[in-house]
Amino acid sequence: VQLQASGGGLVQAGGSLRLSCATSGLTFSRYLMGWFRQTPGKEREFVAAITWSGGMTYYADSVKGRFSISRDNAKNTVHLQMNSLKPEDTAVYYCAASSVSYGLELREKYYGYWGQGTLVTVSS
Repeated sequence: VQLQASGGGLVQAGGSLRLSCATSGLTFSRYLMGWFRQTPGKEREFVAAITWSGGMTYYADSVKGRFSISRDNAKNTVHLQMNSLKPEDTAVYYCAASSVSYGLELREKYYGYWGQGTLVTVSS
């Protein structure tokens, strides 16, 4: 199983980035997908999640209204559209896959597969 995150980079505050996570080796449409982020010295934190069908999404309060998670089951890919970026959004962003059978999961221990991370830097 591989998860390959991409799309990170340097952007000014107020700008936008779109992260993508391409997966292989798993039945993508059966997995809940999530995005997490981590900054140096801090624990990794939940950002967003989307159910296998894409019918339900959930966001951390800190990104609600600015970020949007989506998935393309035909392409085994999940995206995170990040708008109105703030310097505090600077972090390494990780995509992850969870095989839980219920709706949404925010706890990283229930995600069994992880991508390598992509760095997002927001300058002020």
